[in-house]
Amino acid sequence: MRANSSQDSIKKRTRRVLSEIFEDCSVDKVGVRLWDGTVWPDERPREAVLRLKHPESLGRMFLPGTEVGLAEAYLYDDFEIEGNIEAAFEVGDFLLTRLGDWKKKLKLAGLLIALPTRDGRSTIRRAATRLLPRTGANEHSLERDQRAVAFHYDVSNDFYRLWLDPRMVYSCAYFKSPDDNLEVAQEQKLDYICRKLRLRRGQRLLDVGCGWGALIIHAAKNFGARAEGITLSERQADWARARIAEAGLTNQASIELRDYREICADGGEAYDAIASVGMAEHVGHKRLPDYFNVMHRALKPGGVFLNQAIGEGIVARPDNRNGSFIEQYVFPDGDIPPLPTLLSAAQSAGFEIRDVENLREHYVLTLRHWLRRLDAHHAEALSFVDNMTYRVWRLYIAGSAHGFRRCHIAVYQTLLAKLGASGQSNLPLTRNNWCDPEPAE
Repeated sequence: MRANSSQDSIKKRTRRVLSEIFEDCSVDKVGVRLWDGTVWPDERPREAVLRLKHPESLGRMFLPGTEVGLAEAYLYDDFEIEGNIEAAFEVGDFLLTRLGDWKKKLKLAGLLIALPTRDGRSTIRRAATRLLPRTGANEHSLERDQRAVAFHYDVSNDFYRLWLDPRMVYSCAYFKSPDDNLEVAQEQKLDYICRKLRLRRGQRLLDVGCGWGALIIHAAKNFGARAEGITLSERQADWARARIAEAGLTNQASIELRDYREICADGGEAYDAIASVGMAEHVGHKRLPDYFNVMHRALKPGGVFLNQAIGEGIVARPDNRNGSFIEQYVFPDGDIPPLPTLLSAAQSAGFEIRDVENLREHYVLTLRHWLRRLDAHHAEALSFVDNMTYRVWRLYIAGSAHGFRRCHIAVYQTLLAKLGASGQSNLPLTRNNWCDPEPAE
C-alpha cells in the first residue's frame, strides 16, 4: 500500500510539474505519456507524444536548464519522442524560452528536486573534447578544422548511405514539385548548379568540400567538365574515388585530401568555375575574407563561383548562450554567418554579387526525406553506429527541419563573378538565359 501511495505521489508531482512547464503553451500538437502509460493533459490524439521512461525523466530534462541538457536527456533515453518528432520542436522552442525565465525556473526547480533522482550517471562527454583545446591561435586552424570535419563526416559511410540518396548528396536538394522523390530532387540540384555555373565541355571545375563526389561526377559525366574535388574526410575521398572509377571517369574527375587554404598552392592552372556547397559554415566568421580571397585567386577572370551556405534566418532562435546541441554533438566549431557578413566578405575579395537565392523551403523537404529514411532504417543503422549516435542524428535532422521551416535558419545559394580586366562578367543579360541547357553531347 505504501509503495502505491508513493507512486501516486510521484505521479501527482509530475503532473504538477508538467502544468507549470506548459503553462501558457498550446499542447494541441504534443502530449505526454508517463512511465505507467497514463497520459497528460488528456486522452486526445496528438501529432507527437513525449514518453517519459521513468519517474526521474523530467528532472533529467529540465534541471540542467540548458538546450544541451534537454537534448542529453533524449540521447540517454530518459524520454522518447513518438509520432511526428518535428512537431515536438514547436513545444521545444517554447520550453527553451522558459528555461531563461529565472523566477519560473527556480520555482520549477523546487518541484523537480522533489521528484526522485538516480545516482551513478556521469555527464556525457562533449564532442568538443575530442578536438584540440580551443585557443585564439588554433581557432579554425588546419589541424583543428580537419578534426572537426572528421568528427562529423567520418561517422560511417554505410550509416549515411541508409538515409541519403544513392549519390550520397549531403546538402539541400532542389524540388520542382513537393512530390519529387529525393533521388530526383538531388539530381535536379546537381544539374541546377552546373547550369548556373554555365559549365561547358573541357572547362575546369573545382568543388570545395566535395563530400562523396556527386557534383564532380555529374559535371564530368553530363557536362564534359574536368572536375576536381577537395575534402578533409578520408572516408568521403575513398568512397568518391571508387564511384569515379565505377563511372569510368578517372581521366575527367579526381578527389584530393586538401584544405581550401591549400588551393592553388602548387601554382596550378586557374579554374573556369568553382562550387562550394555547405562548406562555408565550417570556415568561421573571422576567416570568411580569407576564404573568398582564396576562391578569387583560384578563379579565372570571367569565371563564376557558386557558394551555397546555411545562414541566419529572420526569426530569432531561443537563447542558447550555454552552448547548442548541434555545436557540441554534431558540428563542432560550426559557424553560421549572417548573409550580409558573407556577402561583404565576398565583395571585399573582389567578387561581384550576381544572384542570391534562398532555398529554405527546399531544405525543409530534403530533411523530411532524410528523417523518414533514417527512421525506416533504425535497426540497420545500429549495425554501423551505436544507439546514441543514431539519436543524435535523428534529433539533429528533425531540429534542422523545424529551424528551416520556422525561418530560424535559411540556406543561400549565391552566384559570384570574377570580372575580366575591362569589367566583363561573361554572363547573359537576362536571368532566363543563365541556366540554358548545354550538357555534353
